[in-house]
Amino acid sequence: MSTIVASSPALAPNADLTTLPNLFARLKGRSEALRRESAAERAARLEELGRWLTQNRRRIEQALYADFRKPAEEAALSEIYVSQLELRHTLQHLREWMSPRKVGTPLPLLGTRAWVQPEPKGVVLIIAPWNYPFYLALDPLISALAAGNCCMLKPSEMTPHTSALLREMVAEVFDPSEVVVCEGDRDVSTALLQLPFDHIFFTGSPQVGKIVMRAAAEHLTAVTLELGGKSPVLVDETASLRDAAEKIVWGKFLNAGQTCVAPDYLLVHESVRNALVEEIRQATRRLHDADGRGVQQSDSYARIVNGHHFRRLSHLLEEGQRTGGTLEMGGIVDQSECFIEPTLISNVPEDAGLWQEEIFGPILPLRTYRTLMEAVDFINARPRPLALYLFSQSRENRRYVLSHAPAGGVSVNDTIVHLMHPDLPFGGLGNSGMGRCHGRYGFDTFSNLKSVLQQRVGPTSVKMLYPPYTPRVRKMIDLLLRFF
Repeated sequence: MSTIVASSPALAPNADLTTLPNLFARLKGRSEALRRESAAERAARLEELGRWLTQNRRRIEQALYADFRKPAEEAALSEIYVSQLELRHTLQHLREWMSPRKVGTPLPLLGTRAWVQPEPKGVVLIIAPWNYPFYLALDPLISALAAGNCCMLKPSEMTPHTSALLREMVAEVFDPSEVVVCEGDRDVSTALLQLPFDHIFFTGSPQVGKIVMRAAAEHLTAVTLELGGKSPVLVDETASLRDAAEKIVWGKFLNAGQTCVAPDYLLVHESVRNALVEEIRQATRRLHDADGRGVQQSDSYARIVNGHHFRRLSHLLEEGQRTGGTLEMGGIVDQSECFIEPTLISNVPEDAGLWQEEIFGPILPLRTYRTLMEAVDFINARPRPLALYLFSQSRENRRYVLSHAPAGGVSVNDTIVHLMHPDLPFGGLGNSGMGRCHGRYGFDTFSNLKSVLQQRVGPTSVKMLYPPYTPRVRKMIDLLLRFF
C-alpha cells in the first residue's frame, strides 16, 4: 500500500481559557437554586430542549454530514431519535425518580422511618466524543439536567460543525448560568479538568480516560467513564446465518464502524465459517451496494472522521494483509474521501494491530473456533469488552456464554440495539469503563442518593445498648448477634 498523506482536519475554535473559572463560578452560584427546583420546573427545561430537537432536525443532519458525511437517515436514527427517546423516557419518569424512595426497617430499628432522597450533585462536566457527537453529548446532558445540575459541555474539536451547533443549541435553549458549551482542543480539556467539578462524565478512549481519572482525583471528583474496547461477535453452529450476517453488517458498518459498541472481531464456529462469510458478502451488497455501483457511491455509508484516523485504519489493514491476512471482502481505501470499504479479513496473526487495539472502523477480523469453551477463553484473555454479541439458537450455549464471559452489555441475536433500551443500564467494566447511564441509571449517576433515617423521640431499641455495659446490656448484645 502506498504512503498516505492527508491534511489536518478543521478543528473547533478554542474557548478563552482565562474565562473558564468565571464560567464555572457562575454555574456554581446558580446550582443552589436549581437544587430546590420542582419536577415541573426541571421538566419545562427538558421540554424546551425537545422542541428544539423537533424544529432543528435538518440543522443536525447537515452538521453531521459536514463533519463526516453521515447519511441523513443514519443521523436521524442514531443521533436524533435516540436523543428524543431518552428525553421522552426521562420526562415520563422524572417525578418518580425525584421522589424519596422508601426502604424497609430492620427489627433492631423498629420505630424508625428511612428513605433515599436523590439530590443534585451540583456542577458537572460532560466531555463528549466525536463519533456520535450529538447524541453522546445530549444523552448525559439530559440525565444531568433531570437530576437538577448545572452543566458544562465540552464537545469534540474533531467535529467542528456539530460542536458549533451544540453551542448554538445551548444558547437558544438554556440560561447561560445553567448550561454552557466550551469548544476547543486538549488545552481546553486540560484547563477544564483543573476545575473542582462535582462530577465528570467522559466518553472516549481508555488512554484519555486514565488522564481524566487522574485529574479528577486532585479534587476527589466522581467520574463516569464510557470507554470502549474490543467487542466480540460470537456465531455458533446453531445460528441463523442470514439473519446474523445482516445484523453484524449493520452493527459493524454503521457510522463506518466508528461506534464504541461496534462488533470489533468475529468468532465463528468452524463448521459454518464459509457459509457465514458468503452471507456477510451478500448482506453488505444488500445494505451498502444495492445498485451495484460500489459502496463508495452509496448514500448510505459514512466516512472516516479525519485524515489521522484514516491513516491509522489504513495502517492496520495494510499490516493485517502484510502479515498473512486474507481479504474475504472489501479492502478498498481512498485517502481523498477518507473512505474505507466495508472489509472482512481472516488469518491475521494475533500479534497484529487488528487483534491488539480497538479498531473503531469498518474492518472486521475473523477467526474460527472448535468449542464454545475455546471461544469464551479467547474473549476472556482480553480486557473486558463494552459489548458482547452472541448469535445462537441454543439455550445451553446462550446460558454458557452469559455466565462465563463478563461484558458491559450483551445483545443476543442482534448487535447495538441494547443501547437503545431506556430501562437497561449502559456502561463498561475495567478497561471499557465505569459507571452507568441511560434512564434512571443516568439520573442516579448525576445524583447524590442521600440516605435519611428518622428516629422517634424518647426510648428506642438502640438506647437499650448504650453504655454502661452492664450484664443486662451484654445479654442484649448477645441476643442481637445471635438472632438479628
